[in-house]
Amino acid sequence: MEESEFRMTTAALSLRLKPTVVNTVASRRQVTTDTASERGGYLFQGVREEYMSLLRLVLITVLTTHCGAPVSNPTLLDDILEARASKDLAFLESKSSPVPPNLREDFLPLSYFEPDQEYIVPAVLRPPETVQVPIEMPTSTGKIRPMQLAGILEFSLKGKPFQLTCFLEVGSREGERLFVPFTDLTTGAETYVAGRYIDLDWKTTGLYELNFNMAYHPYCYYDERFDCPYPPYENRLNVAIRAGEKLPVGESIVP
Repeated sequence: MEESEFRMTTAALSLRLKPTVVNTVASRRQVTTDTASERGGYLFQGVREEYMSLLRLVLITVLTTHCGAPVSNPTLLDDILEARASKDLAFLESKSSPVPPNLREDFLPLSYFEPDQEYIVPAVLRPPETVQVPIEMPTSTGKIRPMQLAGILEFSLKGKPFQLTCFLEVGSREGERLFVPFTDLTTGAETYVAGRYIDLDWKTTGLYELNFNMAYHPYCYYDERFDCPYPPYENRLNVAIRAGEKLPVGESIVP
């Protein structure tokens, strides 16, 4: 979606939005200034919540109908290939590499789908409406990892609407990276059976670029000693995401 189109959409929305009518029963006693001010605050909050709700709806509609086309960026594919080469080098040489030294010849270089701009889509983050208690997410080692719900990413892919729940590590501060675990129709056949991950930098606007070319296998794929959270049920995408990291040709891990 172009920036100018976004501005026009929000402007049209603000013209159509009318103040919320709040019916109140008048008190027999005179309303004090403080009470009136407090009620005015409630009215303002109601209008603001209605505005944000309508704005989110308009954004999703625009994203779904106008933003299905691939993103056009002449340097984007080069950036993806450079990031992959840097990751291969780090996994090969770093002492903290998740790939055991005796298996690096088998795993490296990592296998990927060809970069595809069709899998780079805009997304809107819908934050939780209420304060959420930590979610207990099972992991590959049988442990439980407490995670904090950050919101739901809503986006369109190949002309269809989808959503993914994203998380923050418990104890993380607002502004840290969002964790997006998912599975799709390639899981277990073309990609790792335990799913894949995407990390997103926090955006105060709530508008994101969801790049599935950056999807990666959890570290437990290379070494079972790593503790990797399993994607939740709601993050099972009913579409094949042939982008990002994949299994080597001829390798399939089906449970």
